[in-house]
Amino acid sequence: MAQAKTLTQAEFDQVMRYISTKKFALRNRVMFLISHWSGMRVGEIASLKVKDILNPDGTIRAEVRLLPEQTKGRHARTVYLPAKLQEELRAYIRCRCINSDIEPVFYTSGGKPFTANSLCQLFFWLYRRAGIAGASSHSGRRSFITALAAKGISVRVLASLAGHRDISVTQKYIDVHDDMKRAAVELI
Repeated sequence: MAQAKTLTQAEFDQVMRYISTKKFALRNRVMFLISHWSGMRVGEIASLKVKDILNPDGTIRAEVRLLPEQTKGRHARTVYLPAKLQEELRAYIRCRCINSDIEPVFYTSGGKPFTANSLCQLFFWLYRRAGIAGASSHSGRRSFITALAAKGISVRVLASLAGHRDISVTQKYIDVHDDMKRAAVELI
């Protein structure tokens, strides 16, 4: 099976424009950004509860601690949220009517919590309808890792951010493109 496509900035912007024109734009924007700006898997995003992202005082956490049952490998890990993602989550939470800190962060249009499968399908259709061929629910994760690698972040740090226990797995996520090669030779 081919690996999920990593998005260029133009493709990222294209998906963001598409999302902004559709129903549930804010929810879909935030889920898309979590994938691309934190590297979380769809199952992890779908499993998020309000208490995972909100501090007791109602502010957005800078770090999300995923429990073993929320992760693919059943190993607890910490996901770091950049300030721009915290701001997006803040705007989304402000629009939600929250009754309990144990309720899911994201609901489907039918009012049910997302599952990994339903979120995977949502991403598939967002990419397809936005005109991005080869993209899937894993594209955000691959794009996140590739973008950080292009900025010189070590593979050990990338593996830790991705929740990989073996750096050889992380290396498979890194998509090498011409801009990375041009920047590399300029270091000589």
